[in-house]
Amino acid sequence: MSLAFDPVQKILAIGSRSGGVRILGRPGVDCYCQHESGAAVLQLQFLINEGALVTACADDTLHLWNLRQRRPAVLHSLKFNRERITFCHLPFQSKWLYVGTERGNTHIVNIESFILSGYVIMWNKAIELSTKTHPGPVVHLSDSPKDEGKLLIGFEGGTIVQWDLRAKKADFRIYYDEAIHSASWHHEGKQFMCSHSDGSLTLWNLRNTTKPFQVTFPHGKIQKDGRKESCKPILKVEYKTSRSSEPFVIFSGGLSYDKAGRRPALTIMHGKAITVLEMDHPIVEFMVLCETPYNNEVQDPYAVVVLLEKDLIVVDLTQSNFPVFENPYPMDIHESPVTCTAYFADCPPDMIPILYSIGAKNKKTGYSHKEWPIGGGTWTLGSHTYSEIIITGHADGSIKFWDASAFTLQMLYKLKTSKVFEKPKQGEGRAAELGEEDPFAVQMVSWCPHSRIFCVVGISAHIILYRFSKYDANTQIVSLEVRLQCEPEDIITPSENENNPCFSEPGSHSPQPHHQYPLSPDSRTPDGARDSIPCLKVKDKTVRVPPGYQSDLVIQLLWVDGEPPQQITSLDLNSAYGLLAFGNCNGLAVVDYLQKTVILCISTLDLYGATDPYQRLTRSPRRNRQSTSGLTELTDNQQSIDMEKSKSPTSVKGPGRKLSLPTDLKTDLESRENSFSRSRSSSVSSIDRDTKEAITTLQFGESYGRKSDALPTPCLWVGTSLGVVILIPLSIPTDHEERMEDPVTVGPSGAVQMLKGSVLRFGFLDCNGALIQSPYEVWRDLNAPEDPDRPRRRKLVHFSPSSSQDAFGEGHLAIVCSERQAKVFLMPSQSCLFVHNITESSFVLRADVISLCNSVCLACFCANGHVMTLSLPSLRPLMDVNYLPLTDMRIARTFCFTNEGQALYLSSPTEIQRITYSQEMCDNLQEMLGELFTPIETPEAQNRGFLKGFFGGNAHTFDREELFGEAAAGKASRSLAQHIPGQGGVEGMKVAASGVVGELARARIALDERGQRLGELEDRTALMMTSAETFSKHAHELMLKCKDKKWYQF
Repeated sequence: MSLAFDPVQKILAIGSRSGGVRILGRPGVDCYCQHESGAAVLQLQFLINEGALVTACADDTLHLWNLRQRRPAVLHSLKFNRERITFCHLPFQSKWLYVGTERGNTHIVNIESFILSGYVIMWNKAIELSTKTHPGPVVHLSDSPKDEGKLLIGFEGGTIVQWDLRAKKADFRIYYDEAIHSASWHHEGKQFMCSHSDGSLTLWNLRNTTKPFQVTFPHGKIQKDGRKESCKPILKVEYKTSRSSEPFVIFSGGLSYDKAGRRPALTIMHGKAITVLEMDHPIVEFMVLCETPYNNEVQDPYAVVVLLEKDLIVVDLTQSNFPVFENPYPMDIHESPVTCTAYFADCPPDMIPILYSIGAKNKKTGYSHKEWPIGGGTWTLGSHTYSEIIITGHADGSIKFWDASAFTLQMLYKLKTSKVFEKPKQGEGRAAELGEEDPFAVQMVSWCPHSRIFCVVGISAHIILYRFSKYDANTQIVSLEVRLQCEPEDIITPSENENNPCFSEPGSHSPQPHHQYPLSPDSRTPDGARDSIPCLKVKDKTVRVPPGYQSDLVIQLLWVDGEPPQQITSLDLNSAYGLLAFGNCNGLAVVDYLQKTVILCISTLDLYGATDPYQRLTRSPRRNRQSTSGLTELTDNQQSIDMEKSKSPTSVKGPGRKLSLPTDLKTDLESRENSFSRSRSSSVSSIDRDTKEAITTLQFGESYGRKSDALPTPCLWVGTSLGVVILIPLSIPTDHEERMEDPVTVGPSGAVQMLKGSVLRFGFLDCNGALIQSPYEVWRDLNAPEDPDRPRRRKLVHFSPSSSQDAFGEGHLAIVCSERQAKVFLMPSQSCLFVHNITESSFVLRADVISLCNSVCLACFCANGHVMTLSLPSLRPLMDVNYLPLTDMRIARTFCFTNEGQALYLSSPTEIQRITYSQEMCDNLQEMLGELFTPIETPEAQNRGFLKGFFGGNAHTFDREELFGEAAAGKASRSLAQHIPGQGGVEGMKVAASGVVGELARARIALDERGQRLGELEDRTALMMTSAETFSKHAHELMLKCKDKKWYQF
């Protein structure tokens, strides 16, 4: 990884190990480029104030990027074939790039043509012939501030050479007994400093290079026996002068070895003061930012950029306590691994400033008060923008809200769900029983932006419901416990099913709700098994909570007979109803979070009653407590739900197995494809009683619970892993007082439908094809001071299917999507209007009903990498793109669609990838991108004065073209490097450039093209003249040779 900074344009470039280059400017200017090879970026060099960037990659290729267009592109590439690149240096206002190699040679590249010069500084010429060992790779190259014709070359072995480019000989050679890592000039060009592998800094004076002028060990103390402490290598040093104070010496590394566990540090030596800044992550690279681009002027450093493995920080050097600037860019979305994502486009616009204002109060203090120093580029919101929020859940239980309205992420608010629970003691709880490392890991989230109610599902089978408040409060967390576990001994025959009512009194095979506070952790059954206790212990004392999201209710599933509760596989909440529903492979539960009660807790089998489409077979009476196949165990006659793990950050493989973040899908995909290749009976399937049918999706909404219903009522749609859809009608009191006192009642299921594969998504349209939104409650702050004139009452917003239609009873359309199939039903008749088989060879991982361009469609992402959209309600295929082959469980777990034709997924453990499949968004992308290059006058060099100019040598008369050009140096060997034309040449610039900068770029391109054509003509003319001269010369030689020969000698 590497850094580069353009001090005139004020933009920063960061290179990554995966071949990416991120270019940052003012907030909003954030551009990402990717090398096609994917090779690590070793070094970056800006063509200062030229709108171009040179990258050196680990595959020994140099690339020239054009930054004068909104989407940077490669203009030229140069591939070295016989040598490895180790260091590059491009002097200011020069078109010749110095390239050091592993063999110790220094080559020179013309930046304009990207062709090697014939001028080469060979390692054996640079060192004395008497030296017996190879000096090692080139680790430093820089031109002398005093004379541009002198090049300082540092070799890893400890040799330093100043090479006179004109005379082609060494001015001096230094042989030091410690390896060199870096070097830095004093701006006057009379001294330079080196950092070494033994933790020392050496200062060299050009008047006497036989020994260092000064040797210091900044962190090496003298021990009792008189010897110095051994120190770690100083990997880089920068020596910068200042007009108003003493010089700065800034370096990384050099700490003593004896202090184990000490954090990485950046040391700032300013005069006699030494400041050590400890970092949270290892330091990869740092760079001091200075006011002037000229290396022979007083540098006046004002900041230092430090690139860490997982962060980027900028230190303010103008203040004595060296505070850090507040970074406007998210560099560390992965403080803890991301385990789930949610994406909300076109959400209420007031949510972003509200979350930001609350989050700003909880931010760290002590930041520098100065403006962010990297302020280059220009950026405007553009016309096609709307509020977008991304929510990430993490393995440590934290939640982060991000503003994604622009092309950059800005963290708005952070929530820690672990604060609700007591810290698990060593050897206690589910973490100890199953070896879980992250008991608070977030599995899924549900958010209602209108009511600002937020719900989090955790890996320890817990759910936390949060309400938003602008006021802090003292609160005691209410806890509900649910015993959602089926007894495997029960044998259910078809005849029993027919005689059982759908919602009978909870019997021996029905899960039991519990409404008490947690029992002691050692609650056990008589045989010693853990029973009726939750995995985590909720704090039972009153706690002070700050403004923002405050926990209102915690729901936990209980251990049963020594078995931990199964992970929750589905969740939905509705603020208008005041209800929350969740399910797993054992059953379904519905909670009234207003009254803090469980109103339904039932096994999946009991949901069917007499309408069970499957014939359940009895099984042998052997006891099988825990499934070892994750969430479900299924027979050959139906699809499994292994991929349900994609919604979970971890997978439980039975007691005693560790939870781990899945990284490979190979076995899951193989088993999945095998299960799809088996035949599925079109008649009523026969299912073993051992089968666990999971609840895979839930959706509250206004619908028709029975065919005879004339008006829509609140309903809960339930989808299972066997492709079954169940509709449960609900009776909810409408009066405010009654709602808080009278119970919500649940009616018998009114409809059962069948699809192929696990049900993934529900959606509702009116008969005109418009999307019906779920009803919601308008947000009210429960902690706000009471107003006698305006009592706080619930204000509900309903989107009834009949509200947008003239006639009642016209019904609505229900969209159901499974892993293999999509269907559209007309309610209340429950007749199927449209069917579409989405895929035969693969399966759908994620499906969402989204609004796009004033219409509605169904978006699907399949395991084979295809992104598809279907029209609604007709289910006609609109798009099918082979976008991304599924190679990692991370993608399956985090992929999600949102409105306006956008989607996102976690492309790596540290990067969120947003994609769009909307043509309108693509057309507006160019407008939304920031400009990296802005026309700025290059600052003039300071007046050096008569005496300095007279005695300071002839630095300004140095003509590199005269030395390195083809006329003087000749051509380099063709086998040494290969020139590769880039894709972002003149034509790319023509298309991409726009606005004022575009006009300037086009004018420059026209001149370049004209100059290029004239140059080509001149080259052809010169080539013809050379050929003619060569022919004349050879003819003359032949004539002389044959002049005196006789005829018989030919």
